[in-house]
Amino acid sequence: MSSDSSRFRVLGDYLRSRRNRLQPEQAGISGSYSQRRTPGLRREEVALLAGVSATYYTWLEQGREVTASRDIMENIGRALQLTPDENKHLMELWNPPEPERVSSINTVLNPQWQDIIRQLAYPSFISNERSEILAWNEAAAEILFDFDSLPAPERLMLRLMFTDPSLQQRMVNWEEFARHSVAVFRTYYDKQHGEAFYKEFVGQLCADSPDFKRIWELHDVEHKRVNRVYIRKSAEAVPNAYDIHSVASIAEHPDLHICVYTPVLNAAQDIPENTAGG
Repeated sequence: MSSDSSRFRVLGDYLRSRRNRLQPEQAGISGSYSQRRTPGLRREEVALLAGVSATYYTWLEQGREVTASRDIMENIGRALQLTPDENKHLMELWNPPEPERVSSINTVLNPQWQDIIRQLAYPSFISNERSEILAWNEAAAEILFDFDSLPAPERLMLRLMFTDPSLQQRMVNWEEFARHSVAVFRTYYDKQHGEAFYKEFVGQLCADSPDFKRIWELHDVEHKRVNRVYIRKSAEAVPNAYDIHSVASIAEHPDLHICVYTPVLNAAQDIPENTAGG
């Protein structure tokens, strides 16, 4: 399959997932819907709302290589009531960066950055868009995971989040945090369509974790933001709150992110119920 064909297929899958999510009453469509066999809007309804023909919109969802203007894509985004993050993702799928501008995935880090991260007082690590952990400090190993205990190819934060029971139990707002993490990863997955690692990683994790499969099939997308997580050192300990700040574009490594878990004081009253997956 060519790169363009793969891109159009990803675009079609994304449009279909957003259409299935949107209910007729949310889109201002009234009438009898008892005969609907699937949730969400029909293709014809999205086409009507976007001002395009039903055939044209159907071709887009089918992943056909059809020409679409920015105005058309923006109209479709409005018809599907996309969030700002979702609309940005739609436009990136429609008009991706030139091939030479898509950065390769770095799996080796300059030793100087490893030294820098180890000197930070707050729990911190550096990861790439695959969620591979490339460097971390002692505080991160203490509150998150003993990364030294794993060989380098298995240090994938997203996989650990879904397959390590201890981490799930200690992360009090696990469901909320997991859904955000998967939605961010989806943006990288769609951008790197055709890259073998992503397809193999997602397929294996879907097989290993019903929770990941459930969340992945929502097809949600989000961009990184400051996110709060509640973590306890042990099952009996009182959780501590951390705001996760992600700093991207490390000099020569634009795909890398420094994640710093900054303690939040006086957040005990906001601690949610434990929502770890089963």
